[in-house]
Amino acid sequence: MIRLDFFWFSLGGVRAGASRANQPSTSKPSERFRRGARLTGMKTLIALLAGLLSACAFAQKAEIYSDSGAAIRGYDPVAYFTQAQPVKGSEKFTHQWKGATWRFASAANRDLFRESPEKYAPQYGGYCAYGVAGGYAVSVDPAAWSVVGGKLYLNYSLGVQSSWKQDIPGYIRKADANWPKALGR
Repeated sequence: MIRLDFFWFSLGGVRAGASRANQPSTSKPSERFRRGARLTGMKTLIALLAGLLSACAFAQKAEIYSDSGAAIRGYDPVAYFTQAQPVKGSEKFTHQWKGATWRFASAANRDLFRESPEKYAPQYGGYCAYGVAGGYAVSVDPAAWSVVGGKLYLNYSLGVQSSWKQDIPGYIRKADANWPKALGR
């Protein structure tokens, strides 16, 4: 178990601008040992924090956005094309593709997807198309959607979708250029 009082003591022992290199050594061996232990504790703390921050900064996102274990928050990707609206999928009709579980409103929709997933899957792994255009992979609202050129695009929210609609072709070009870099790869 890490003693927090040791780290506070270690941090308190190192002062900004204090240089002991030019001072004569009048300290006892036990005092030099404590100073060395404080520096070792400080170095350990810095190394732990640096490791944690670098792990967060370089974390890669999954190729397919899935929330609660389901792509598109459990909505049926085929329904956007066949019914022109978002339809909640069922746990009865699922298919595994690219590491995600896809849910469908019917067995027929599941089978259509299974035969040609690239035709029905949302672009950019189901991440927000507007966000990917800006270089970010962010979640989506299944109600904020567009089918453009036979492809499904999702957006973070209805508000973001209104911005997306201002220049859909331009945002698609930018998102295509940023994909899959937006995942951190």
